[in-house]
Amino acid sequence: MSRFFGSRNALLATVAVFSVGAGVAQAHPTVANQPWGSTPDGKPVRIVTLKNGLGTTARIITYGGIIQSVETPDREGHVQDVVLGFDNLKGYTVDSAKGGLFFGAIIGRYANRLAGGDFPVEGKIYHTDVTAPPNALHGGKKGFDKNVWTIEKTGTNASGAYLTLKLVSPDGDQGFPGKLTTHVTYTLGTDNALSLHYVATTDAPTVLNLTNHSYWNLNGEGSGSIEPEVLQINADGFTPTDATSIPTGQIAPVAGTPLDFSKPTVIGDRLRSDNPQMMYARGYDMNWVVNGPYGQAPRLAAKVYDPRSGRSMEILTNQPGLQVYTSNSLDGGYAGVSGHAYRQGDAVAFEAEHYPDSPNHPSFPTTELKPGQTFDYTTTFRFSNK
Repeated sequence: MSRFFGSRNALLATVAVFSVGAGVAQAHPTVANQPWGSTPDGKPVRIVTLKNGLGTTARIITYGGIIQSVETPDREGHVQDVVLGFDNLKGYTVDSAKGGLFFGAIIGRYANRLAGGDFPVEGKIYHTDVTAPPNALHGGKKGFDKNVWTIEKTGTNASGAYLTLKLVSPDGDQGFPGKLTTHVTYTLGTDNALSLHYVATTDAPTVLNLTNHSYWNLNGEGSGSIEPEVLQINADGFTPTDATSIPTGQIAPVAGTPLDFSKPTVIGDRLRSDNPQMMYARGYDMNWVVNGPYGQAPRLAAKVYDPRSGRSMEILTNQPGLQVYTSNSLDGGYAGVSGHAYRQGDAVAFEAEHYPDSPNHPSFPTTELKPGQTFDYTTTFRFSNK
């Protein structure tokens, strides 16, 4: 592992020192929520604003559990939104929904792709709708991103401001077996990190893969391309795919390929590579196999730095994989909060999750969830302007 990441003990020590320092500064986290319109079928939606008292603000809407914005200061202290999104509900429920772009949303029941929409559970084959032909993408025609979640609790504590959302997905929802109860807790901490803690249980055997699909641009929402940003990914391998983005079942080394971000690398340097994996995806849209054990304490999966603004973001997770996506399908058809159209390469998504199509690859980490078991994963986005 390179010095960019450092040892896990050093990382934890750094976090501890930063947290203590934030406490000494006596930051005062706050949380507030208010109405934010209604869905086309009349369901009311609310927006919850989390502030950590250090200049960072996160806003989450109950439709799709969407991260609507994250505002954080640059090296000069200038606060900007660093998440692509919209300033009204219609932008999510009608406009961008047509393109299947999942701005900021919680993805479920199965994030990423399932080959042909088919998947086995204890020997029986189930089917969810094909939404990215010839495969299913992100959980069917009405996945978790298109549901209104319930606010279960909000509050503040010594760690920061938090929100917990709940969604009950009935047996058979989008073809998935079992009644599934999911909680996602968003915490904007006094360590300047936004954490998403996913907890889910089922009453019958099922498969589950949850993630968040925020589009990040550390130079500011609507500011153009992320090609100058510098990325490092803590992964020696990835899961190569066929031309339809379904894994072959192999885990291949990143060394010698445009997917090698083991050292800090400018995203734009190899974005136009003629490597077949890059050509299939029209940019980066692959699952990296994060180094280190999964399902335990979150470890550093990636870090991205924007030299223009001085902002950096670390992605920590206890998921086994990290899908990195350079917004290859943004085509200028949607304008965000800034009033600027979003185009290909205007953001990068970091989808911490299990591998694509895992139920159809027994050698991959399992995505099965059974009664009595708890799906329990955390992903953290930690911001800095130093």
